[in-house]
Amino acid sequence: MRVKSAVVLLSGGLDSATVLAIARSEAYSPYCLSIAYGQRSQSELDAARRVAGALGAVGHKLISIDLHAFGGSALTDSAIAVPTDGVSVGQIPVTYVPARNTVMLSLALAWAEVLGANDIFFGANAVDYSGYPDCRPEYMLAFERLANLATKAGVEGSRLRLHTPLIDLSKADIIRRGKALGVDYAMTVSCYQADAQGRACGQCDACRLRRAGFDASGFADPTRYQTQGGP
Repeated sequence: MRVKSAVVLLSGGLDSATVLAIARSEAYSPYCLSIAYGQRSQSELDAARRVAGALGAVGHKLISIDLHAFGGSALTDSAIAVPTDGVSVGQIPVTYVPARNTVMLSLALAWAEVLGANDIFFGANAVDYSGYPDCRPEYMLAFERLANLATKAGVEGSRLRLHTPLIDLSKADIIRRGKALGVDYAMTVSCYQADAQGRACGQCDACRLRRAGFDASGFADPTRYQTQGGP
């Protein structure tokens, strides 16, 4: 029986950990790719290593690129503060990193071709998210079309599929799905400005979405916060 290999983009956060668990549950052999892109918080990369080990990744690569050289985002430019008072509806927040998802998906695509894998898993979500344009379903469909036009595998008829199993789920539903698959969310880091120990600020948009998701899911929030007692 042919082994189904897949590349899973793994940030170390709640969503990508759930996606890895889903890929395993669907009998894929997951090769996880984590990317140090110059982001403000490095502790999420430590979390990615923990998640990959705990959830049975067949392989795990951590590669570095330098989006910090361009800046333009609160996550890659220390001169831009991470907002802590919520995000205005209809506005793309300053935590959007220009071209980040396109760059990361392109790197996942490159590894998939080398591995002979026809599947990429990505934790994009269009429900409980911060309004990023590269998290929308139409973008995911467009990238999948690009992947099949731009690669040797695609031209030779080995169609590549981009899986976004969380795209239509609320944060609470994502948590419920992951808990059903045995994900321990205590080992994940979602905060935009987590400290070196992986403790969350409790105030940024990522923290707000995560906390609201746990509140709505019926499961206790295992997040460690920088301030005792939480946000």
